[in-house]
Amino acid sequence: MKVLVTGHNGYLGSVMVPLLRAAGHEIVGLDAFFFESCGFGADSPPVPALRVDLRDVRPRQLHGFDAVIHLAALCNDPLGDLNPDITYAINHHGSVRLALAAREAGVPRWLLASSCSLYGVAGDTLLTEQSAFNPITPYGRSKVLAEQDVAALASEDFSPTFLRNATAYGVSPRLRLDIVVNNLVAHAHTAGEVFIQSDGTPWRPLVHAEDIARAFLAVLEAPREVVHNQAFNVGRNEDNLRVRQIGDMVRAVVPGCRVRYAEGGGPDPRCYRVDCSKIARLVPAFRPRWTVEQGVRQLYDAYRDAQLTRAVFHGDRYQRIKHIQRLIDEARLDNELRWQSPVQAEAIG
Repeated sequence: MKVLVTGHNGYLGSVMVPLLRAAGHEIVGLDAFFFESCGFGADSPPVPALRVDLRDVRPRQLHGFDAVIHLAALCNDPLGDLNPDITYAINHHGSVRLALAAREAGVPRWLLASSCSLYGVAGDTLLTEQSAFNPITPYGRSKVLAEQDVAALASEDFSPTFLRNATAYGVSPRLRLDIVVNNLVAHAHTAGEVFIQSDGTPWRPLVHAEDIARAFLAVLEAPREVVHNQAFNVGRNEDNLRVRQIGDMVRAVVPGCRVRYAEGGGPDPRCYRVDCSKIARLVPAFRPRWTVEQGVRQLYDAYRDAQLTRAVFHGDRYQRIKHIQRLIDEARLDNELRWQSPVQAEAIG
């Protein structure tokens, strides 16, 4: 297929694009390139791409594609809280705009990177795709609204699917250190301790970035009638873990480190477990290959080989909100997160 991947230059996209290409698909990217300078290790081979803000996508830019994989978003709760209006403008309205443009352009398949964060506060209950939404952040709410509005656009000629990813972890050419597993391993490596900011009791569903990519590939290639206008939790049931369990895994891998809990740290209200049996049942081509223990080892080896320092860990290169704030402070982005100096979109060959 000829597939447009939005956010192809980000944390998930830079892992997903090589996998899609290896499976024989022709890939074109679309990205605002906020994190172009945030590379880690060897970069992925470039693909033809449009430098386009998601809020400015036009139907003519989507003609000729067999599918759109939509990853682009302001990702994680702190970045979403920076300016909730912009979070909704990009993650909700931008996603609906993209879906409308794709439908008008005749693109038959449309896959959204949604999030299990839309379940929000749920405690110990194992949540299926039919469970109630209870988001407590603009990021989580934006994903609920995007799913609901795009689902209403489904038709015989336009087939959306919603992949509700568990919390991602793992090495990427556009590394993030503001997500729980990546963060805990980095802190252990650079400071000699696993620093947990809550009391360690909250549940987190976890999934490796490469396994998210495998899920998208499997859904992309699945029969339309199986995935049409369906939502899927993406991960492994075995990898619903409490934060303190993750901390213990990190301590077992990183030599000489200890676990420290923040003084006065209480239970994080974001607490949920998800049931991923639906995608395993309906899309059997999806087979996760990573466990969290393996991911912790991969991250530690990568940080050690890259000689990751405490200064870099706490800097703005791999912390999304810090990087965006620096671009604003330098007047490279305005307060609506638009580039101050327009960049000409690359032609698609």
